[in-house]
Amino acid sequence: MAEPETTTHPELRPASPAWRPGDERPDIHSILRVDQAGEFGATRIYAGQLAVLGDRHSCAREISKMALQEARHLKRFDELLAERGVRPTLLQPIWNVAGHALGAATALISPQAAMACTAAVETEIDKHYAGQLRALGAEEPELAATIAEFQAEELEHRDSAIAAGAEDTFGYPVLSALIRAGCRAAIALSKRI
Repeated sequence: MAEPETTTHPELRPASPAWRPGDERPDIHSILRVDQAGEFGATRIYAGQLAVLGDRHSCAREISKMALQEARHLKRFDELLAERGVRPTLLQPIWNVAGHALGAATALISPQAAMACTAAVETEIDKHYAGQLRALGAEEPELAATIAEFQAEELEHRDSAIAAGAEDTFGYPVLSALIRAGCRAAIALSKRI
């Protein structure tokens, strides 16, 4: 039976097998680089949304709460990069502008479109983190625990966005697909550059 695309209960996922001789070891530098970049991008998306929405809309409080969690995630990945001597992605200036622009643009469409952006991004991040947890297995238990904790919070963000009307956005399937494709591209680039 195939594993579901996303899981709403990380504690129900089967344990990842440990690394075995002959298996490719996970690229920890790449994992840390891309995760730090993703959390940085998320903080910029929320900053863009809040710059447009301010506190005038009911979703602003929820977005502010998510932004605080993303800032905590970013802080932890910044610490891990420093501890392990990993350079951040060279694309960070691009993600700075692109993240803020994406957040602002979706918020300009509507508060529901801002939530659609969150739902799309967090759906992709759930898949991304799940893949990392499979790759890590028992190799890096502390890092895996951090990723699993953050993954659970990202799923909360996705679920909150959907509850706030993300799927009611005009053109939601197209908007979601475009944002998810952008996330996949950003992930692929940030791993290496």
